[in-house]
Amino acid sequence: GVGGIFFDDFEEPSKEKCFDFVSTCANAVIPSYIPLVKQHWNDPYTDANKKWQQLRRGRYVEFNLIYDRGTRFGLLTPGARFESILMSLPLTARWEYMHTPKAETAENDLMKVLKEPRDWV
Repeated sequence: GVGGIFFDDFEEPSKEKCFDFVSTCANAVIPSYIPLVKQHWNDPYTDANKKWQQLRRGRYVEFNLIYDRGTRFGLLTPGARFESILMSLPLTARWEYMHTPKAETAENDLMKVLKEPRDWV
């Protein structure tokens, strides 16, 4: 998948403005995504890339099970169908204790951005 946008408590300033915002985001996906696919279509995909993908998926699972309000609410609801809640998680993931990407790699560059967010606007 390509990820998504999640909104918590998104109701202001009005339902119409919220809908307009979400529509604008949705309409930007294809024009943004297709050029990236074309640019990287023939890039090699190595075992190291797969390992990195699995590690990032592991962090996504961690967030969902520990921090996500909706997932926690669902898991704590009496009579919850856990398989329905957990089926949104990736089929495969990986965890390594205190993993740090090697210097001068794309993975390390990504971690710098994630740890020190920029104001892109």
